[in-house]
Amino acid sequence: MDLRRLEIFAKVAELGSFSRAAEALYLTQPTVSEHIRALEDELGVQLLDRLGRGAAPTRAGQLFLGYAHRLLGLAREARQAIDQFQGRMSGELVVGGSTIPGEYVLPALIGEFKGKYPDILITLVIGDSRQVIDWVEEGRVEVGVVGARPTARTLESRELMSDELVVVVPAAHPWAERDDVTLAELQEQPLIVREHGSGSRDAMERALAEAGLDLDAFRIAGEIGSTQAIKQGVRAGVGVALISKRAVEDECRARLLRCVKIRDFRVSRAFHLVTHRDRSRSPLAVAFLEFIESRLPGAASQSAR
Repeated sequence: MDLRRLEIFAKVAELGSFSRAAEALYLTQPTVSEHIRALEDELGVQLLDRLGRGAAPTRAGQLFLGYAHRLLGLAREARQAIDQFQGRMSGELVVGGSTIPGEYVLPALIGEFKGKYPDILITLVIGDSRQVIDWVEEGRVEVGVVGARPTARTLESRELMSDELVVVVPAAHPWAERDDVTLAELQEQPLIVREHGSGSRDAMERALAEAGLDLDAFRIAGEIGSTQAIKQGVRAGVGVALISKRAVEDECRARLLRCVKIRDFRVSRAFHLVTHRDRSRSPLAVAFLEFIESRLPGAASQSAR
């Protein structure tokens, strides 16, 4: 079975488009189509439904996609093992991050790690916590960092660091000079929240449930799937928001936004390092995990338990 064809199939399935896959792989669209046809002929099944300008895996394609990711992962692992045997560290590592760790924690760690191993390529893919957990389970990424502990028995998780959600308001808001507000006051404000599947949303709903409340008790101004977009919404006066303190440190320091605590109510959670329990890890993934443990004491202490 041709690994290049597997790579092309996986890319089409990921992007949902022959043309976008061709662009990502620096191939022509006819070349991509020919490789997919050849793979379907070899297997004797249709792997992709052609949907106008898009494409989606058939049921057979969904079944095969998991194996394709595993085979491609083993091929990368084999190349990295040989490089390591020869005293080199090279190859590609795909890391998944939910919004906050993906945008505010992982980039600096990846940059520092790449400084040690300049010949490697690290791809960082960002989604909500549920998506990243699914990607680790499917083998699309070897390492994930998310804001919610996974429940699947096939996955292992280690706590990396703590995080806290704070109320964020525009700089001209009446609360801008206050240190804290009450939960009852927050219920009177239009509130922008993250989408279902977000670790921030899950943490907020758990904390509210412990206080005997749910989001129905609030004036929801909108659900937005990006922390950056939420910050822009707050600055534009759409509403206030409960988001990670790490995500607004720069804006609050520059007084573009203001961070306010909720009196007698705390929304805290942890970021978790997620790997698959049963899948073999590439040498590059092992080195990256060891690096994170050396840089983040929380990961090392969890690993030692």
